[in-house]
Amino acid sequence: MHGLIVGGIFVLVGLLNAYPAIGMLGAKQLAGLYGLTFTDTNLLTLMQHRAVMLGLVGAFLIVAAFRRELQLAAFVLGFASMLSFVVFARLQDDPSRWISKVAVADVAGSGLLFVALVLYWLRG
Repeated sequence: MHGLIVGGIFVLVGLLNAYPAIGMLGAKQLAGLYGLTFTDTNLLTLMQHRAVMLGLVGAFLIVAAFRRELQLAAFVLGFASMLSFVVFARLQDDPSRWISKVAVADVAGSGLLFVALVLYWLRG
């Protein structure tokens, strides 16, 4: 039973991480995600690359839901991805409401991932 819950959490957190991958489609999609305009093509390139990386993180978490041997690495990657964003957002003097929403989502995702980690250890 614990294995099913852990897997389900990996899928949920993976989808949460993969959602911003729509930003790879362009400035309009990124504006919808972050409430910013991306007129600087260099910034647009960086943010599109970020979207691809988040999609890869999400995909790895989803694959780990079905491959126990990948789950420890998925825990590390998931926590590192989400909690680093939370830390960077908290270091800002006045983050936008969009950034704050992403940080809250990452805190929630990290909380779910922590529950999965506890269940992972309990099942041995």
